[in-house]
Amino acid sequence: MRGILILAHGSKRQETNRILDSLVEKVKKKTGEKLVYPTYLQFSNPDFEEGIQYLVNNGAKEIRVIPLFLFDGVHVTKDIPEELERIKDNFKDIDIKMAGHIGDDDRIADIVVDKVESLN
Repeated sequence: MRGILILAHGSKRQETNRILDSLVEKVKKKTGEKLVYPTYLQFSNPDFEEGIQYLVNNGAKEIRVIPLFLFDGVHVTKDIPEELERIKDNFKDIDIKMAGHIGDDDRIADIVVDKVESLN
């Protein structure tokens, strides 16, 4: 069974977690996947490893980590890969792969254009 872990930065404002929860539900509907789980790098819970553990406890044998980061800053280039390697050592029987960060995706430009047009 496959699990999808959506990894966001996290915020000290815990009420912001509802945004990621909403995104998780949308991903479930669009993919038909049942095991889609939100997790956070810092400030919020569940943290990265807790998210992996949740998916494993619910039957995931392969996990796809989707880092919900726009820029390739220190978290994307150093912190997340290091944390992922440490986590993989604790889950040797699980196939864990991470996608690239959101980055310079044309769909982001479309969202920006939509936001600009909404102000007219």
